[in-house]
Amino acid sequence: MNPSDTSAAVAITPFVPSKFAQFYALTKPRVVQLIVFCALIGMVLAVPGVPGWAELKLALVACAGIWLVAGAAAAFNCLVEQQIDAKMKRTAWRATAKGEISNPLTLAFSGALCAAGSFILYVWVNPLTMWLTFATFVGYAVVYTVILKPLTPQNIVIGGASGAMPPVLGWAAMTGAVSPEALILFLIIFLWTPPHFWALALYRVEDYRKSGLPMLPVTHGNAFTRLQVFLYTLVLFAACLLPFVFKMSGWLYLVAAVGLSFGFSWYAWRLWRNYSDALARKTFRFSLIHLSVLFAALLLDHYLV
Repeated sequence: MNPSDTSAAVAITPFVPSKFAQFYALTKPRVVQLIVFCALIGMVLAVPGVPGWAELKLALVACAGIWLVAGAAAAFNCLVEQQIDAKMKRTAWRATAKGEISNPLTLAFSGALCAAGSFILYVWVNPLTMWLTFATFVGYAVVYTVILKPLTPQNIVIGGASGAMPPVLGWAAMTGAVSPEALILFLIIFLWTPPHFWALALYRVEDYRKSGLPMLPVTHGNAFTRLQVFLYTLVLFAACLLPFVFKMSGWLYLVAAVGLSFGFSWYAWRLWRNYSDALARKTFRFSLIHLSVLFAALLLDHYLV
């Protein structure tokens, strides 16, 4: 075999990630990072003033436990949806979809993460946080993934309750209780979830159609979904003002909330009136900026104002 043949063989050899990388990918790291960030915001807002060393340690331990259980839920989701993932370009690369990690191994991995995270939360945080986090796991991995997602186009709306729980978990970790302030944070994420995911579903509609999932653009069409995205951003706009109304935050947060919510609504308005896949992508990306910067503004406002 001459050197050129060797080079050609090397060039066409597909890259295979390490097993560690494959398992890590099953935890959906970017999604989990946002979950932990939102939980951390709940922890910070639950503690008046600057936290002491004991509170910092508690927050770090709680973040670790929540990360593990959230990763377990993501891995279980990959297990349940492996056939669906294999049909969609966005997810076909996952090790479960490609059959590179067996179902028993994925289940064991998910179970181990969930058990470890639950143990950490129960022993070193408090039982309430553990049970709320475990209920979130069940809500996402079982109620949403197994039951709602293949059953109804409102899956994102109903299942969004699980995704909105992180600030409540963070608040419970620091206080051992769930307060109205934590529920306001829950409401913001709950209302943010549908326009966020439907913007994605609009430009990925063919993927969802092939998968057989009854996502709203598949069942009710593009125009109806665009209207729903816009209407949800208006309701979300109002919800984002609640932390200021209930004196959880000051003017710094209010300015950020108005600017971000106006921007999200503006994207949604344009999407409704003049659709394009490119604009749907921009709307989806802005939704990520909206939530991240909104909660960062809450954090800054808590300490700087």
